[in-house]
Amino acid sequence: MVQMASSKLIAVAFLSSLVAAPTMTTAANSNLFRDYIGAIFNGVRFTDVPINPGVRFDFILAFVIDYTTATEPPTPTDGRFNIFWQSSVLSASAVASIKQSNPNVRVAVSLGGATVNGRPVFFNITSVDSWVQNAVASLTGIVQEYNLDGIDIDYEQFQVDPATFAECVGRLVTALKSSGVIKFASIAPFDNADVQRHYQALWAGYGSVIDYVNFQFYAYSASTTEAQYVSHFDDQIANYPGGNILASFTTAPTTTSVPINTSLNACRTLQSQGKLYGIFIWAADHSRSQGFRFDTQAQALLANAPSY
Repeated sequence: MVQMASSKLIAVAFLSSLVAAPTMTTAANSNLFRDYIGAIFNGVRFTDVPINPGVRFDFILAFVIDYTTATEPPTPTDGRFNIFWQSSVLSASAVASIKQSNPNVRVAVSLGGATVNGRPVFFNITSVDSWVQNAVASLTGIVQEYNLDGIDIDYEQFQVDPATFAECVGRLVTALKSSGVIKFASIAPFDNADVQRHYQALWAGYGSVIDYVNFQFYAYSASTTEAQYVSHFDDQIANYPGGNILASFTTAPTTTSVPINTSLNACRTLQSQGKLYGIFIWAADHSRSQGFRFDTQAQALLANAPSY
């Protein structure tokens, strides 16, 4: 996940050329809370994180990546995914235990991320057919081994054009859903022109199989105001029409991202407007050093959400 501000420029000509996404009603308030976990390798456990019974709670394991570290630098594997979260702690038995203890918990896994061993991760394929075939097979194995419920798409750098990315990921999600391997899928874009081109192409072609948009609002600058945050949120409602857009903030130590209190205040405003479908946090690994107080605050806000 990114933690730096980035450009808002999106080519109007490109957008006008996209096939319109499926027409759906704009999401209203709901109580979905999502927390990424496992990428920092600091020993954080599912059981460390407070879980409010009044929310729908998704843990998102970070990450699986179609790269191998058997080479230096790491190299892409054309859709054959490997585990890059701290699986020694966040194990299959830990997944089973947290879900059994908390009926409101689901567990997903995120694909991609920004880096592997400090090197950039790129969406890179040999061919659409080979990538989809390999991705379906490898992810099916991981999802079934860990009894996961869904996937999240978080590629942030690309060596393919938007149409190719859309076809690969769209076919992957469609296949995994059609076979019953996963129940839901999300995407995690941020406000960078190239990133938006790729994810909006995916949305235009396959928005009907994508359940949530984990937009990285914290990637805007640290000077972002509450009103600007809300305006950015409205921009993404337009960019991903009909999508369940989630607000977000990062608990990572940073001076370049939107401050947490600004984000939470914006969430309250969005909730008062009937637009707060949910909140996600990057990441539980960082929240632990803060006693998870912001995770707790976000869940309390969602648990008390008025319905519209």
